[in-house]
Amino acid sequence: MVVTIDFNSDEALYIQLRNQIIIGIANEQLREGESLPSVRELADNIGINMHTVNKAYTILKQEGYLKLDRRKGAVVALDIDKYQAKLEMEEAMRVILARGICKGVSCKEAHQIIDQIFSEFNKEG
Repeated sequence: MVVTIDFNSDEALYIQLRNQIIIGIANEQLREGESLPSVRELADNIGINMHTVNKAYTILKQEGYLKLDRRKGAVVALDIDKYQAKLEMEEAMRVILARGICKGVSCKEAHQIIDQIFSEFNKEG
């Protein structure tokens, strides 16, 4: 998986990294049990501070996407709690949809966007 950081973005670097890893898991570029690069290695490869990578890994662990193993490092390990995931999606989507509604996005257009994203991840909608 190739990680690309936008140093000009207003979004924090650790959030960009976290989001890219989650997307990598969703589109199966990263699979259950696969080890991620060490904190030092990833920081060197993308040119960011080790603490930034460590923060992203810690958040991913807290959110149930990774486990941290002393010997293997960060490993993709999905803590599947579908009910909790749906609650979190609903909360995040409520704000995203409200923003779209304020800008004139219709329900049909929102559904098309969701269908498109699901198809990008090769998942059934």
